[in-house]
Amino acid sequence: MSESDMEKAIKESSILEEYNINWTQKLGAGISGPVRVCVKKSTQERFALKILFDRPKARNEGSALNCNGDDGRGRAISQNQPAPALYREASQPSNKAALALQHCHLLNIAHRDLKPENLLFKDNSLDAPVKLCDFGFAKIDQGDLMTPQFTPYYVAPQVLEAQRRHQKEKSGIIPTSPTPYTYNKSCDLWSLGVIIYVMLCGYPPFYSKHHSRTIPKDMRRKIMTGSFEFPEEEWSQISEMAKDVVRKLLKVKPEERLTIEGVLDHPWLNSTEALDNVLPSAQLMMDKAVVAGIQQAHAEQLANMRIQELKVSLKPLHSVNNPILRKRKLLGTKAKDGVYIHDRENGAEDSNVALEKLRDVIAQCILPQAGKGENEDEKLNEVVQEAWKYNRECKLLRDTLQSFSWNGRGFTDKVDRLKLAEIVKQVIEEQTTSHESQ
Repeated sequence: MSESDMEKAIKESSILEEYNINWTQKLGAGISGPVRVCVKKSTQERFALKILFDRPKARNEGSALNCNGDDGRGRAISQNQPAPALYREASQPSNKAALALQHCHLLNIAHRDLKPENLLFKDNSLDAPVKLCDFGFAKIDQGDLMTPQFTPYYVAPQVLEAQRRHQKEKSGIIPTSPTPYTYNKSCDLWSLGVIIYVMLCGYPPFYSKHHSRTIPKDMRRKIMTGSFEFPEEEWSQISEMAKDVVRKLLKVKPEERLTIEGVLDHPWLNSTEALDNVLPSAQLMMDKAVVAGIQQAHAEQLANMRIQELKVSLKPLHSVNNPILRKRKLLGTKAKDGVYIHDRENGAEDSNVALEKLRDVIAQCILPQAGKGENEDEKLNEVVQEAWKYNRECKLLRDTLQSFSWNGRGFTDKVDRLKLAEIVKQVIEEQTTSHESQ
């Protein structure tokens, strides 16, 4: 999509003129905001609506979504129910995934978080196209990709190297380089190779026997050296052409790795013959107990490991903005040794809830909603109460509410909703900056 086309696609009218939004149903929450269900009035088609609050990270994701044209609907490849056609070698799903990625790479966009969960079939038909979602890590590749953002099983060696250098420079182990280490969108091709490997055999090529909150050393070493195997038990029935694609995608050196055009030109993805090889991954999927176990273990590791860094620091108890500790203080109890160990992974949940409550205030100010038996003012009072409950130590929010005649339960005077939304937006930016600096 050209810049002029993107400008034409940006509408200034309210989204409520074309869509009905279900504010009570949340499909998920990404890095930049929640995803809700909406229905296009003219066609009654259901869509996923990504709500982005105006800040730099959200603008990056919005630009990538505009380029990708993703409507967010569908079912993930990893959630796909086994079907006879998918018992065969996964060349067609792989081809569709590659086409989705090609669309991004033609626009010079690096997705940077390619994994089965982010590949969606548009519908349940056998010829459904595949679309990419979750552009929270996506960025235009201008030769300056430095941030180590990734999901561990699918991360390319170059991204791990960026993380290693970033951590060592930050800790002073090595001096900050005047020419930072960078990587490019070929990291997506490595991830695609891992996805194809998983689709063919049912497990990833790089993993560790040891559970860890960061990438274990043995797993990191395997990725950095490109050390993986095709175990005979699962791979004896897989064609050499399929293995060739995997080998050429999982090259440690980016310049030796297949480009997206090379993937789409590969004979395996263009074979017109139906291969009768039954996939081990499909046999695994037939066992619901096995699937449940795999999904749970996979989800736990991804939840723990997607965060790029974990910091542990000590904070004085009196300065902690944590609802559990606040309650303990009210009950007269103290944390051991009078200090609070701040783990970013655990603290992130509290912070996310607090920010989510603030975003609800903005949403209610801009697009007022009210349930049965309540008016819009009552709903605003309700969401503000929730936001205040989770952000009591924010001086800017406290001063804002006082200026709007807030009495702890509601506003006593008429509220300028747009002005309130603008100030709450500043509160979110302040809270986000504060959290990132911890």
